[in-house]
Amino acid sequence: MNPARRRAQGQALRILQSRPVYLDTETTGLGQEAEIVEIAVLDFEGEALFESLVRPRGPIPPDATGVHGITTAMVAGAPDWRSVWLEVEPILAGRPVAIYNAEFDLRMMRLAHRRASLAWTLPADQFTCLMELYAEYRGDWNPIRRSYRWHSLEAAGRQCALPLANSHRAAQDAQLARMLLEHMARGSLDPAGG
Repeated sequence: MNPARRRAQGQALRILQSRPVYLDTETTGLGQEAEIVEIAVLDFEGEALFESLVRPRGPIPPDATGVHGITTAMVAGAPDWRSVWLEVEPILAGRPVAIYNAEFDLRMMRLAHRRASLAWTLPADQFTCLMELYAEYRGDWNPIRRSYRWHSLEAAGRQCALPLANSHRAAQDAQLARMLLEHMARGSLDPAGG
């Protein structure tokens, strides 16, 4: 096992030993105007602690619906971000949180907070980015960027031959992230031997 994979495996094992919760969101897009339309938080065993659609301020663009299948009609009766966060915050408080592409989900949650005039109170060190950890575990070096190449959650699941397909729905994606962390902690090799 190469040193980068060994380091990543050790880090994955430490994260697992902290018994994290797993969080994922689905959004209306990727930019500064994007809004959260679904959030899920799973416990260490993969059971749902919280799962909800979220009503955005405007319609969901068709290209976003094409990715996750969530329509404007589906979220019409859903709670807004403020209502959702009142339930999510106590679940996350004081717990380690594992997220695949944490930078994106945290940015989306902070934007939602600003729009809802909420204060963000959770410390940055509470969150772990599984995408960055998997990049080191996988070990595909990009000499131009001088870093390990990032992989989508779907690609990571495929590379590790995990049985759950990436559906672009929050609970299923959080479950796939959980399975990926367990896979890395075991130090498992993907079918190609990489």
